[in-house]
Amino acid sequence: MTNELAWLDGHEIAALIRTREIKPSEAVAAALAQVSNHESQVNAFVTVLFEEAMSAAEQADKRLMEIGAHELPPLFGVPLTVKDLAPTAGVRTTFGSTAFADHVPSEDSISVGRLRGAGAILIGKTTTPEFGMLGVTESALTGITNNPWRLGYTTGGSSGGAAAAVAAGMAPLAWGSDGGGSIRIPASYCGVVGLKPSMRWIPGDQPWDTAVTDGPLSRTVAGIALMLEVTAGFDPRSPHSTPIARKDFVAATLAASPDLSGVRIAVAMTPSDGPVAAEVRAVVEAAVARLAEAGAVVSEVRLDLPDPVEYFIDFWGPFFLAEDAPLPHPAMREVREAAGRVTLASYLHASTVTRGEITRVYNDVFRDHDFLITPTSPVAPFVHPGALGGATHVDETEVRYPAIDFHRLTESASHAGIPAITVPAGSNSEGLPIGMQLHAPQHQDIELLRLARAWEQIAPWRQILPEFLR
Repeated sequence: MTNELAWLDGHEIAALIRTREIKPSEAVAAALAQVSNHESQVNAFVTVLFEEAMSAAEQADKRLMEIGAHELPPLFGVPLTVKDLAPTAGVRTTFGSTAFADHVPSEDSISVGRLRGAGAILIGKTTTPEFGMLGVTESALTGITNNPWRLGYTTGGSSGGAAAAVAAGMAPLAWGSDGGGSIRIPASYCGVVGLKPSMRWIPGDQPWDTAVTDGPLSRTVAGIALMLEVTAGFDPRSPHSTPIARKDFVAATLAASPDLSGVRIAVAMTPSDGPVAAEVRAVVEAAVARLAEAGAVVSEVRLDLPDPVEYFIDFWGPFFLAEDAPLPHPAMREVREAAGRVTLASYLHASTVTRGEITRVYNDVFRDHDFLITPTSPVAPFVHPGALGGATHVDETEVRYPAIDFHRLTESASHAGIPAITVPAGSNSEGLPIGMQLHAPQHQDIELLRLARAWEQIAPWRQILPEFLR
């Protein structure tokens, strides 16, 4: 039973606990057993709370016997991991940096507080590159995180530990963050689901930041909906966060039909005319064809977005300069050097004018379409890249900045503030996962989840597991 529990979705675990078919301690023990069995190979965790999580689960067992099912919070007893960029009260939060190796916050972040308040049991903090500033998940503090689908291959980043933990059955639900693909790339590379919500749907602990958002990763769309249902909505500590009245996210998502008759979907296989690997393109095109067979009205569009690599340097570069701690990874130092050439004028232009151009391009698409599809990444998961920080080529085409280029298709949605979710689309000839990125207009997150759920019914992926875990 333990191994079976490890592969259930968080929504399913919550339902089984609510009907008292399983106990929280059984769900937590199943997840921790997977950690014990596979963490040495995957390296998805900075900290594992073996004793603390089991103690909390046993307390939840007692409470389960004392109160009615209708009184249980939505995530009661469900195991959860949190990316090590998010503060967790009483649990060390290192930001992936040796400079913060012993840092223990006194308060949870807003979203972590909501997840724990909804009954989730924190089983550990997952790996991230230093300050989340690298597209692959490795740091001087924790070493390299392996992709469960192929040990020795990258998970992407910066929520790489979160995605790897879900893919390896170590947790049914994971909490990450995304400023330019940091949820979507790892979810794509690890064959799971990852959502970057609309700007300000999830209250942020840095209320001035309108590009980075916390967000969920899970094996199913229902798990994503459940975490979003718990965390979305206004908080006065984040004054620009969005009030959200509707809270039946899970029910609305599960009610989605695989019949997509009349749904208008735009497809851009090569946004900004950048190269996309032939196998990635073929897998996503095949998935889009299946959506058309389900009734969707599909049309190709051009996305004439500003150059995403240049934009990355101009917008994010100053953040690399602002970090007080050293950035030991060579790829991070390369970006820092490039950032030294960014002028105040170019930064202001990127954060205002260019960002407005990105938003206009998406708005033009959504004027005539309900959704937009692109590949999640131009390449499939690749061998750990070492000092370069990313893939050097897309097929035969050499890229300018290996550490940045493979996030090229996820960057712009963050700056437009629109919701974007990656779902498994298939695999390449090596059996490595390839993700398909679905976008919707701002604040259409539930409609986006419904499309993702429709695809999940058309092409189920849950039964396909990494080979070394079978």
